Amino acid sequence: MPTADVNGLTLHYEVHGSGPPLLCVMGLASDSQAFGMQLDPLAARMQVVLFDNRDVGRSSRAEADYAVTDMATDTLALADALELPRFHLLGVSLGSAIAQHVALRAPERVRSLTLAATWARFAPAWARLRAWTWEREAVRGSREELLDELMLLTLTERVFESEAGIAEMKRMNLENPHPQELEAMLRQMRAMEHHDVLDRLPELTMPAHVIAADRDLLIPPWKGEEVAQRIPGSRLTVLRGVGHAMNLERADEFNAAVLGFLEEHAEV
Repeated sequence: MPTADVNGLTLHYEVHGSGPPLLCVMGLASDSQAFGMQLDPLAARMQVVLFDNRDVGRSSRAEADYAVTDMATDTLALADALELPRFHLLGVSLGSAIAQHVALRAPERVRSLTLAATWARFAPAWARLRAWTWEREAVRGSREELLDELMLLTLTERVFESEAGIAEMKRMNLENPHPQELEAMLRQMRAMEHHDVLDRLPELTMPAHVIAADRDLLIPPWKGEEVAQRIPGSRLTVLRGVGHAMNLERADEFNAAVLGFLEEHAEV
C-alpha cells in the first residue's frame, strides 16, 4: 500500500496510467474510491494520482480541527513526495476548495485546473449555521441514517427509480473496509465552513474549467458560475438533470467534460 508522510500525517495514494500527471482531490467524507468511475477513462490518457485526504480512507486521522489550507498543504506535499513539479489538477466538492488553494499558493505548478461542484464563498453566518446543522444531525443519527441524508442531498430522484441501484450504492458505502469516523467527518465539515477565496480568484491565470450540476442541492450551480466568472478566461460546463454526485450519477458525461478540457491543455 503506497503511502507518503506529509505534514505529520500519512496519506494513502495510488498512481495509475502514464502521460501528463493529473492529481485528483476528492470531497467530503469520500476517499479515493469515489473516483472509481473516472479511473479507467482518465488513466487511459493521463498519469492519474488518487489519494485519500486526511481524516478519510486509509490516510491518517487528525488530532484537532484544521482548515482547507492545511489540506492544500497536504496535497502539495504529496506532489513533492511523488516528484511532480507540475501537474493538472482536478477537485470535486471539498476537493475543489482544496484545489483552489493549491492553485493560488503554487500557480506555477498547476498546468490546468478543473473544479467540479465548486464554490468560493458562502456568507459566514449561513456557513456557520449549515455546519452546525450538519453536525447536529450527524451526531443524532446512525451511520446508515446519515448516509440516507447524504444520498438525498447528492443524487437526483432519477437515481432512486432503481431500488437495486440504490441498495448497491448503500452496500458499497456501508461495507467500506476503511469507514470514516464521525469526528473525522465533522472536522472536514468544519474546515469547509471557512473556505473563502472569492476575491483572490482573478489571480488565477492557468487554463481553468468549472463543472456544475443544475440540480445540485448541496453546492448550488450558481456558486460554480460565480467561480467561473471570477477566473479569467475560464470555461463553464453545466450538466443538466444531474445532482451533486455528478461523477457517479452521470459518469460518462462528467468524464467527457473533464477529458475534453484536459486533452486541449495536455501539453501546457
